[in-house]
Amino acid sequence: MSAIWLAVIGTVVFILGYRYYSKFVAEKIYRLDPNFVTPAHEFRDDVDFVPTKKIVLWGHHFTSVAGAAPIVGPAIAVYWGWLPALLWVVLGTVFAAGVHDFGTLVLSVRNKGQSVGTLANKLIGKKAKLLFLFIILILVLMVNAVFAWVISNLFVKFPASVFPVFIQIPLAVWIGYTVYKKQKKMLVPSLIALAIMYGAAVLSSRIPALQIDLVRYFGGPEATTLFGLSGVSMAFFVWIIILMVYCYFASTLPVWKLLQPRDFINSHQLVVGLLIMYLGLFFLNPKITAPMTNAAATDKSWFPLLFITIACGAISGFHGLVSSGTSSKQLNKETDARFVGYLGAIGEGFLALISIIACVSLFANAGEFKAAYSSFSAANGGGLGNFIQGGAKLAGGVGIPADIAMTIISIIVVSFAATTLDSSVRLMRYIIAELADEYNFKPLTRTHAATMIAVGSSAALVLLPKGPNGFGSGGYLLWPLFGTANQLLAGISLLLISVWLKRLGRNYLVTFIPMVFLLFMTIWAMVQQVVFEWSGLGATDANLLLFIFGAIILVFAIWITITALLELSKKGNPMNR
Repeated sequence: MSAIWLAVIGTVVFILGYRYYSKFVAEKIYRLDPNFVTPAHEFRDDVDFVPTKKIVLWGHHFTSVAGAAPIVGPAIAVYWGWLPALLWVVLGTVFAAGVHDFGTLVLSVRNKGQSVGTLANKLIGKKAKLLFLFIILILVLMVNAVFAWVISNLFVKFPASVFPVFIQIPLAVWIGYTVYKKQKKMLVPSLIALAIMYGAAVLSSRIPALQIDLVRYFGGPEATTLFGLSGVSMAFFVWIIILMVYCYFASTLPVWKLLQPRDFINSHQLVVGLLIMYLGLFFLNPKITAPMTNAAATDKSWFPLLFITIACGAISGFHGLVSSGTSSKQLNKETDARFVGYLGAIGEGFLALISIIACVSLFANAGEFKAAYSSFSAANGGGLGNFIQGGAKLAGGVGIPADIAMTIISIIVVSFAATTLDSSVRLMRYIIAELADEYNFKPLTRTHAATMIAVGSSAALVLLPKGPNGFGSGGYLLWPLFGTANQLLAGISLLLISVWLKRLGRNYLVTFIPMVFLLFMTIWAMVQQVVFEWSGLGATDANLLLFIFGAIILVFAIWITITALLELSKKGNPMNR
């Protein structure tokens, strides 16, 4: 079977979903008002609250939510076959992710730009709010660890990507100054910046002196460094420290100085990258070598694990944090929410779709696929690399040499992961400050104090000296919990939107139905993992880190869900907006 058919099916469903379903939700359910004064105007401070053109805000929102997860999750999930992964990505995007991302954005805009964690107080009570904030805090902490690990891993494996990625930072600052101080348009400067980045990618792919290979600098993979670490472990350690220092500054700068212009460049990267891979798919017309369903996948059942393995790309709770944390503070008009929120989810669906296609058409035959995906552990370890190689193969269809293609694709993955990383650190700073204010601990309400806690705890978590790569393996160890926590957060956010809609007297089934499905699957999967895997009661050895984090999140989530469902069952208690 030709892999083109997967792209055709996904594209048709995405277009129909945005054209008809999102319009129905916007007009009949959320009832967007073009005259509503958004928080970006009401509380404008030109730091966090900044009215922004919808195409620029879409670029920030899209790249903040489209980190490495919509690539990694599908690249792992094809272990169970391409059909389950395809169905969950396509249907999940249209009926779950779209209404979730769109809904959390609108809910926040209608409530002074407050996050979903804060709004839990208004919708289901103070205790539930505090529990929800702690769940969010744990999730963003894991996001920081996971994505720092992903970026460091790619810098170690693809040193040619480092120079083009770092050159983006001064380019983004220049664009921010040009646009917001000189009132110039962003499109042309951002395209120039993208061209410079890709020119740097070509040069660094062909000129070894431009490749920042820390492993080689520290004497090679087996060399012992000053701290007794191998060259690889030391490279991970150094990259993570550099990333955390970067995050400190990036998350405290006004959004127009770095966040918005860099994310706008990255939105071009995503469009260009998707075009290259989809055009390459058309010209190459590769065959699908992976099975439709993998009957040999017996060590891990796809049901219910599929629905937490693919989080971003189908539905993700982290998207609600971005929608209600940063995007709602920059929305110029309420009617822009459909374009930013729902279309942002569609864009991520396209990214997850090409990840599936790249992986299932990479191998020459079914035997090679089964060897690469011999177990769920092998899928976890090799999924991202399979996507990069598969994406490079597709890019070869438009004449891009393999080495340059792999550098460009790794740059795209790193850029998205970096965007998610510093947006997540910014969100973590908001939550720490909010919790500190709640408990009257004023020192942590200050920007730099809260940011230091966010960065320091993230660095400590990712630098856990355990796992296959020594330092820097914390993110790898946390990946199984990241998916479950992410989906629980999405389900709870959908539940909050349902409570809000019911109080307004509107049809809340569009959010309630995907919420029931998602919470059922995720809680089922999480009980399996926490009770029978990570606790050590089952066949596998205990994992204390995952068990503690998982048990806390599971108990908090069940408590919040019961509280919200009781609230949903109440009559009356209307809201005026």
